[in-house]
Amino acid sequence: MISQALPQQDDAIAVEVTAVKLLGTREHTRRELRRKLNARHADSDLVESVLDDLEQRGLLSDERFAENYVDQRSRKGYGPLRIRAELTERGVEQEIAARWLDDGPYDWSEILEDAAARKFGGARVGDMRTLAKRGRFLEQRGFPLSLVRRYLDRVRDF
Repeated sequence: MISQALPQQDDAIAVEVTAVKLLGTREHTRRELRRKLNARHADSDLVESVLDDLEQRGLLSDERFAENYVDQRSRKGYGPLRIRAELTERGVEQEIAARWLDDGPYDWSEILEDAAARKFGGARVGDMRTLAKRGRFLEQRGFPLSLVRRYLDRVRDF
């Protein structure tokens, strides 16, 4: 009996070591970490128990991942629609995403203005083609259409 328990324990230690190394490089969601661990280790039940243990010990947190991710992406000039899609893709629950995107400390109109200023400068727009280009850029960055329209109305010079 003891000889059978040790290989299982060694496997659990190996999975945990891999997980902690991955978490040492950056925050991961549970889904991301599960995918990476399952690619390296065959026993998915063991991976799940290690993930449960890491969450219980506070080493793995989708909430913390979302907080960091939203902060990082918003500073790079991305809007809430795109960030929400990226969080969903990474396995963050909608409630957690909403807590940081909708109720968080972010002024999305200000972030839009900063992103537009970095890309286009402060010049006003004198033609429809340039205005449309700016609008497409901001929509692709994930800003809501209402904010994009407000910005375009403000910079339009015709």
